[in-house]
Amino acid sequence: MHELILLRHAEAVPMETAGDDPQRPLSVRGEREAQAAGLWLAAHGLRPDRVLCSPSRRTDETTRLALAAIDDAPVPQQATEIYDATPGELLALLDQHADAGTVLLVGHNPGMERLVALLVEGRSDEFRGMPPGALAVLHLDGALEPGNARLDAFWSP
Repeated sequence: MHELILLRHAEAVPMETAGDDPQRPLSVRGEREAQAAGLWLAAHGLRPDRVLCSPSRRTDETTRLALAAIDDAPVPQQATEIYDATPGELLALLDQHADAGTVLLVGHNPGMERLVALLVEGRSDEFRGMPPGALAVLHLDGALEPGNARLDAFWSP
C-alpha cells in the first residue's frame, strides 16, 4: 500500500432520532457531504483499489454516495473491526490489505483522527480533529508504521 485515504462518515441524524447508534442514517446535510467527498476524490484523480467500510448505516451510506462519483470504483468490503476501533486495531486491519495500492477506509472518530496522527506524527494523542465527511490522504513512505506517512491532502465539507 502506498496511499491511504481516510474518510470519516458524514453527518448523521442525532441519536434521539435513530435510537440505535449503528443504525443512525445520514442527515440531509450528511448526504450532501458524502457526495461532495466523492466529487473531491474524483476531481483529484484519487481512485481506491480497495474500500473498507465500517458496518454502521452512516458509514455504508457515506461510502455508497462518495463512490458514486468515482468511475469503476471497487465494491466496498465491510469490516466490523472499524466500528469503535483504536488506531492499533485499524493498523492491524490495514496490514491485512497491504497488497492494495490505494485503500479507502471509511470509519468513525476518534479512531480516524487518531490514526492520522499516529501515521503522520508517530503519536495517536496528537490528533487535530476530523469533522464529519472529512478526508485525509496519506502517502506511506514504506511500511505501515507510526510516523511513516505524509499527509498529502486534507479536505472537509
